[in-house]
Amino acid sequence: MENVKVGEELSVDVDLAIAHDVTAPMAIEQFKKIGVKHVFDNNKIAMVSDHNIPCSSVNSRIQHKTLQSFADEYGVHYYGRSEGVIHQVISEEKLYKQGDIIVGADSHTCTAGAYGVVAIPVGSTELAAVMALGKIDFEVPMTNVISINGKLNPGVYAKDIILHVIGKFGTNGFTDEAVVFTGDTILGLTNEEKMTIANMMIEMGAMIGYIDQGNEEIGEVAKTYEIAADSIEPCVACPSSPGNVKPVSEVAGVKINQAVLGSCTNGRYSDMKIAADIIRGRKIAPGVNMIVVPGSKNIADMMDDNGLTKLFRDAGAIVTNPGCGPCFGAHQGLLNYDDVAVSSTNRNFPGRMGHKDANIYLASPRIVAESAVLGYLAAPGTVEPLEVE
Repeated sequence: MENVKVGEELSVDVDLAIAHDVTAPMAIEQFKKIGVKHVFDNNKIAMVSDHNIPCSSVNSRIQHKTLQSFADEYGVHYYGRSEGVIHQVISEEKLYKQGDIIVGADSHTCTAGAYGVVAIPVGSTELAAVMALGKIDFEVPMTNVISINGKLNPGVYAKDIILHVIGKFGTNGFTDEAVVFTGDTILGLTNEEKMTIANMMIEMGAMIGYIDQGNEEIGEVAKTYEIAADSIEPCVACPSSPGNVKPVSEVAGVKINQAVLGSCTNGRYSDMKIAADIIRGRKIAPGVNMIVVPGSKNIADMMDDNGLTKLFRDAGAIVTNPGCGPCFGAHQGLLNYDDVAVSSTNRNFPGRMGHKDANIYLASPRIVAESAVLGYLAAPGTVEPLEVE
């Protein structure tokens, strides 16, 4: 089927089904209730233990063993040795390509949209049906285009782009709709930067988040929004919503005691390098815990090989194993009621990283690093001068 219409009901073949240690156990339980003897294609199912690794509880150990047993029985892909965050791992393993349809039991499945993939988040029960049948039924959503053109200001990164857009349209701005990012600014970004933007499209309510690949027609569009790149400032999402976005200049000086660098949003090597270039030769501010979480084992290896791991540790940061780390709120850096954190992760809802009264600011790796050195929220260029072409 080459052309579809908004509202049309489709049943489509799935090219990859994914789940992690929190969502997969329920999907496995439901799959076994269906009563089929085989998955639809063992090469098109991937499971990753990333949310609680190493295990943070006895229950999380049970979850891991459930995934391992399913992988042993059905021969599906299983990454259970801290290979990294699910969205980073399936990208590095090249389990999908442009034009594929991915179904994932995780809301940030939309990360794959950076590579021209239609990535649909589902619940565990629906994923079980996909694992059995290899198909998913859905209604063609309304499509909106956000076109960003021009040159970005110094100190503005992909994280600032997506936070700016979420702040502009709100967390419910595109509920159950599709959003396509395009424009020469977007097309000029690296794949890693595109992943940062695609990852957080779910925070606008989008059912499907997609990055224009520059070699295709977008098709029927409900609305197109134009944004000038030079109108985007370095910004943060303030407590307690990804939509509560303000220029960092308006909140600069707010004291912090935790800084988190990592997650499926900004845990890639380029993010680590941005932060390392700020921290090199400096120390993390007294009273601040900085937690650095590589997005994958490959990224951790690159950090080791290029001296970034030692640099972070020498500065006073804690470098953990690859995975979700404190973003999920299970372990590896939870917050108390009176903590204030700046984080490169994707959500700052009450209780997301620990106590419901903790305050979390979402920001780019540059802002996280500069704030960690100073002990308070700081705009890019406060610690290290910005490069101006």
